Amino acid sequence: MFLRPRRLARLILVSLLSSALAVEPVLAQDRGINLVRDAEIEHTLRVFATPIFRAAGIVPDAVTLVLVNDDELNAFVAGGQNMFVNTGLIMAADTPEQLIGVMAHETGHMAGGHQVRSRDAIENAVILSTLATLLSVAAAIGGTRRGDGGGAAMGGIAGAQELGARSFFAFSRAQEASADEAGLSYMEANGYSSKGMLEFMEKLRRQDAGLPQTKQVEFLMTHPLTKNRVEYIENFVDHISKFTNAKMPSAYYDMHQRMRAKLYGFIHPDLALRKYPESDTSVPARYARSIAYYQVGDINKGLKIVDGLIEQEPKNPYFYELKGQILFENGRAKEAVDPYRNAVKYAPDSAQLRMALGHALLEAGDDKLVREAIDVLRSSARDEPLVELTWLLLASAYARADMAPQLAYARAEEALARGDIRAARYHADRAEQMLPAGSPDWVRAQDIRVLVESRLPHNMRPQLAPSSGLASPDTPIISTGRMPEDALSTGGISAIGPGFPSVADLPNATTIGSGPTGLGTLGTGGPMGGTPLGGAGRGGPQPGGR
Repeated sequence: MFLRPRRLARLILVSLLSSALAVEPVLAQDRGINLVRDAEIEHTLRVFATPIFRAAGIVPDAVTLVLVNDDELNAFVAGGQNMFVNTGLIMAADTPEQLIGVMAHETGHMAGGHQVRSRDAIENAVILSTLATLLSVAAAIGGTRRGDGGGAAMGGIAGAQELGARSFFAFSRAQEASADEAGLSYMEANGYSSKGMLEFMEKLRRQDAGLPQTKQVEFLMTHPLTKNRVEYIENFVDHISKFTNAKMPSAYYDMHQRMRAKLYGFIHPDLALRKYPESDTSVPARYARSIAYYQVGDINKGLKIVDGLIEQEPKNPYFYELKGQILFENGRAKEAVDPYRNAVKYAPDSAQLRMALGHALLEAGDDKLVREAIDVLRSSARDEPLVELTWLLLASAYARADMAPQLAYARAEEALARGDIRAARYHADRAEQMLPAGSPDWVRAQDIRVLVESRLPHNMRPQLAPSSGLASPDTPIISTGRMPEDALSTGGISAIGPGFPSVADLPNATTIGSGPTGLGTLGTGGPMGGTPLGGAGRGGPQPGGR
């Protein structure tokens, strides 16, 4: 589902709760960074990037791939091994070679340690909270009705402020040349053609030609494209590479087309209906139309098309996810359960899909399904423990099952993921008192309490009470799918959250897919917890039916 976007009007530096999962603060324009989750798109990006990471000597699972809902053609690395890819970049890449070429270049920056070093740049620019917090407040990509810009456009800042923020990520010409060279070597090591990198650089240069500085393509603002760079890549493609005319695996082209079609359908539904006319009967075109029709309110037409896709590919989890999302977000949660079950059946490793199923089970209005919801949500939380929404849903399920000790524990985890250390300490303490000593949840509650106490000032440690919005552990879990706005910033600490060693540990972000959690199938509230593409926020049910 799509959760309502939460905006960061100000971006701040925040301490991390977990020293083991520390992530450097991320800088961004004051307009905020609108993040989204989608199981299918993240899978595709992971498939594309994994061989590149390996060629660079980087452990693939150690890299967090993050989708940014922004039409700008841009990608960047920040905070260590975190790669951000704009949806606009994906939609503009005509071939998988072009997209992989950009990702290879960014991997070159990552492997080369080209991180911003100047503290002055950090202090003078706008600071995002930790990646965990950033992801947990991400907005949904297509979760709003037509006319909302596909997910609530964030207000931008003008002139020097925006340029100053961009400059934080800017790399030197020497670093750009180094990243190009490294990226080309990674492509070559995998037998990939480097034509895609050259084609995309030329596309960027053509698009940028003649524009004033404030209107230039973001990628070129932060990655200076010099004549020498282009000539070096041209020479490599024409005279050095052994794989200039090589093709990617055939499956890559289909995955790339479906990924682009999905993004068009969720973010620009009207454009998608023109770009993919009824005369185009390919799977990507029908996929885009199904999503677009659902986005513009023609639910029956969208469902009819997705049913045809399921008939053609009965083991495709993402088609089932899309069907579940459409049903869920239109008040038909009980009907959404079986499509989500099938999505999980055919993609059992996706924590995002399991969370979506758990959400639908809770909203189905049948108490007999609560136990199943608890099982799948716990499974999702085990794989992606930093997703705020998952713990919020679990708290709702525990409340309905009259499991007070587990409810206190889930609230502690939810507060920790949200960055409310006062509430996390309070609920962890209650959970520790009520749970059987030595049980896994008791041990974890104790860990949370100790962790939080170690981060609190000494004068804040005694007799902590929950912060605003969490008056007591007996306060009913609200049914809006998120905590009250006044509970989002408490105790004078706006957001504290652990980082993530891999994409599986990302906190709640916007999801593109699957009703209760994502953008069609983009994420279903997955690990990043936040708004799914085309999900809640469109008037559909909210988490937990609490």
